[in-house]
Amino acid sequence: MNERTAILSRMFVVFGLLLLIPCAIILQLLRINFWEGDALRDLWSDQAIDEISIPAQRGNIYDNDGSLLVTNSVAYKVAIDPHVPGITSAQISEVCATLAKHSRYSANHFLRKIRSAPSRSRYVVLDKNIPVTAYEALQSLDIRAVILEEEYQRRNSFGSLAAHTLGYVNHTMNGQTGLEKQYNETLKGTDGLQQVRRDRSGRIFAYLGAPKKQPEQGHSLYTTIDSHIQAILEEELKAGVDRTESNYGTAIVMDPRTGAIKALANYPTFNPNNPSSLNETNRRNFMISDMIEPGSTFKLVTAIAAVEQGKVRFDETFETPDDGKIQIHGQWMRDHDPLGTLTFPEVIEKSSNVASAQIAMRLDKDTFYQYARNLGFGTPTNVDLPSEEPGRLQKPYEWSMVTLPWMSIGYEVQVTPIQMAQAYAAFANDGKMIRPYLVEKIVDEHGSIVQQHEPIEVRQVAEKETIRKLQPVFQRVVSDSGTAAQAQVEGLSIVGKTGTAQKLINGRYRHEYRGMFVGFFPADNPRYLCLVMMDQPQTWPPYGGWVAGPVFKHTAKRIAGLDNAIERQIINHDQNDTTWAYVPDLRGLKTEEAKAMLSNQKLVFETIGSGNWVKSQSPEAGTKFQPNQEITITLADALVKQTENTESAIIPDVDGMSMRKAVWLINKQGFEAKMIGSGTVHTQFPRAGDSMKKGRTITLRGKAKSLEVIAGK
Repeated sequence: MNERTAILSRMFVVFGLLLLIPCAIILQLLRINFWEGDALRDLWSDQAIDEISIPAQRGNIYDNDGSLLVTNSVAYKVAIDPHVPGITSAQISEVCATLAKHSRYSANHFLRKIRSAPSRSRYVVLDKNIPVTAYEALQSLDIRAVILEEEYQRRNSFGSLAAHTLGYVNHTMNGQTGLEKQYNETLKGTDGLQQVRRDRSGRIFAYLGAPKKQPEQGHSLYTTIDSHIQAILEEELKAGVDRTESNYGTAIVMDPRTGAIKALANYPTFNPNNPSSLNETNRRNFMISDMIEPGSTFKLVTAIAAVEQGKVRFDETFETPDDGKIQIHGQWMRDHDPLGTLTFPEVIEKSSNVASAQIAMRLDKDTFYQYARNLGFGTPTNVDLPSEEPGRLQKPYEWSMVTLPWMSIGYEVQVTPIQMAQAYAAFANDGKMIRPYLVEKIVDEHGSIVQQHEPIEVRQVAEKETIRKLQPVFQRVVSDSGTAAQAQVEGLSIVGKTGTAQKLINGRYRHEYRGMFVGFFPADNPRYLCLVMMDQPQTWPPYGGWVAGPVFKHTAKRIAGLDNAIERQIINHDQNDTTWAYVPDLRGLKTEEAKAMLSNQKLVFETIGSGNWVKSQSPEAGTKFQPNQEITITLADALVKQTENTESAIIPDVDGMSMRKAVWLINKQGFEAKMIGSGTVHTQFPRAGDSMKKGRTITLRGKAKSLEVIAGK
């Protein structure tokens, strides 16, 4: 083969190969467009078309009057990408200067953030919450490096008000505590979907006619919370914790007829708008999560069981030891003070542990256990709040020889404060126990009712007749001679019970206490029940009446001011009550001392005869004294020895006297005096005018005079 033929052959081969390329391209185009076209178009659609969620708005939370408690707000976040092509230092400075105009920070503050960021950082957050004016100003700059984002935040309209009840949400808008957690699925709704397209760089573009699924907005809650009562309860609880220097306090106000919780408070508290500002303990809802030994408030179980089973008579008397303590199966049980001979109503009124245990031991343990269960102890209340503890009530086969007497006074049993509130609500409601609740109704975004709460009756805890017999007995607790004298509200009838319990720490009872008072009012038609508990008060005495009673008193008094019917009842009582004072016991006093006492109390008197001693008086000591009455005292040169009753004496009225003089007078009457504080006497227990066995102790609480009084201003 010659050279020319070889060259032509190679050219034909090359030309043939070159001709194959367009043929291959044509064949590929035919394959793509005709044979595999549909499949490839579907693949492109899958890769280029995406779906993004349309966030649903979380529902609002309202109080019982429709006031907005919790809602959503928009937070604008601004960031910057300092490495965007074409960005200049002048533009960065302009962004920082614009931010500074609308915030409390300087432009240098934002510049330092950018400079201190990692060298390769493409996303530097300058501020997480800027005002809308700053957002609009930054938008108008039209600088590519500026990244503006909208985020929805949960806001509590009144800050820390009802914080433990309402709860808070995390950064993903999911409830963590309180109603926010309990009703999380109801509140958050269901997100919608929007179809979008992505380009080869992954950027998202909306397109006309894209399918869209609208979000289902979250439902809103209308609660039973009364914002006014909630604010009152929180203020008084804080004042009580500060006054007693307690570790913490918890309190609740509810309607015993329906179970509606009007207010629930804990102190210390926290701000749900910034839940990380305080430690985890402050976010704990002690009302439902603390299992405690309740002390004498548990005597409600003892009283109901004993009366209904016919194990005690109301006129029956109980002898308590002179030293106030008794040994039961090798363990000593004590009363807070020696109380002497008591009738059954006085056992409750003065809260005798010894007599209560004697009464309880007349019952068999299965019966006592059943009454405790009937009153809701040992099981959760199922209130609509998360993390409720069930308490602990031992089964009878777990009991020791001393469990029954000690349980009868509130030991060897653990309850939550809300369980105790539920039990006393049943006591107020003629024995009908109603489940406590917080959400009255749930509505959708259009205002239509999705769910309406109806009161849920749990059970009848005891016969109505039993309850009505006992209510006047527990009403005596809130009297001058009862353990809850500090909880009295003039003109308002209150039924309640105090409780004081030592704390069990590391298996041993320490000299650290919890004080509780629970009561309801008005006694004849209960509308409000209030429970207050103080943990580890530092003031003395730590009794429930002293530490929790005043909180109840001030709360009840302010609530009464909001309720027209109760306020009218108090006003009518004040107008009809003509009692001016109780006649003090003057017999055996020197004439000058008797006159000084009567003058000090602004009581009108006249004297018969002459002498240095008071021989007799009219009316008798302890008699109610009216403004238009007069006391007549008969004087003598020498005293005639009293022979009619040497075992008992009338408790003198020493209110307003100096401590020294009051102690002298009490000792002269044959009593012992226990002083709390100094200065002048402003309260005494038991009350003046009562007859009591000599040798018993009268507690005096003193109050120093102010500088203005001392100065005569």
